[in-house]
Parts: sequence; C-alpha cells; structure tokens
Amino acid sequence: MAIHSIKTVWREGSVFDTDVDGHIITLDLAQESGGEDAGPRPKKLLLVAAAGCSGFDVVSILRKMQVDFKHFDIRIEAPVSDENPKQYTSMKVIYEFGGANLPTEKIEKAVKLSFDKYCGVLAMYKKAIPITFEIRIFPAE
Repeated sequence: MAIHSIKTVWREGSVFDTDVDGHIITLDLAQESGGEDAGPRPKKLLLVAAAGCSGFDVVSILRKMQVDFKHFDIRIEAPVSDENPKQYTSMKVIYEFGGANLPTEKIEKAVKLSFDKYCGVLAMYKKAIPITFEIRIFPAE
C-alpha cells in the first residue's frame, strides 16, 4: 500500500506553505478574514483535487478512444453550509467540451468511467456528500 505524505509549514500570520512533490502551494486566508490573501483557501483545494483527478482520467480515456477535442474545462459548484464547521453539502461537476463533430457517446462514456470507477478523489468525496455531474458540449468556434 502506498502512503502519500506532505509537509505544511507555518510561515507567518495565517500563511502556510505546503510541499507537494517538490511543488510549493501557499495557503492563506482572505484579507477580510485577517489574512494577506497570499494563496488559496484550503477548502477550495478540495475542488481542485476533484477536477484534476477526473480531468486526467477523462483526457486519458478520450485519447485512447481517439477523440479529437479542442476544448475541455471542468467547473465544480459546491454549496457551503452556513453553520460550523463550514463544509460542502453537495458537489456538481460540470464537464465542458468543445470541438467539431464530437462523439457524444464516447464523451459520456469517458466521463462516466472517471466519475464512477477511476477518480479516487471523487470516490472518497462521494462517501461524505452527494455528487452529481453534467456534460456540456459546444460546437467548434
């Protein structure tokens, strides 16, 4: 079994630096919360992890299917609870594709494989909150 490990170091004020595989991610609070806005807030990085994990899967699967897409974005909408601890109450992953004559069935299959089988981040989050997805396909511009 692999073990992932990171180290987060307090710099000053509310600023922390985290070393992730040799890449430094700076975390901070917004100015209105007493920080300097030197980096993103940790909670939103949960959304980044989900988008990146699923995105890697979808790109890999579509390449194997020889789908020639020109545009691919992932948006995530996640409402935050009003009470403490403030946490996401649900998540909607929106996959947006652009290109000429995109094969809808292949795109749907790639997204479903990531969403249902391969993305470990989404699998873990699904144990805590409801997660849905939507696919949007736009013609080439």
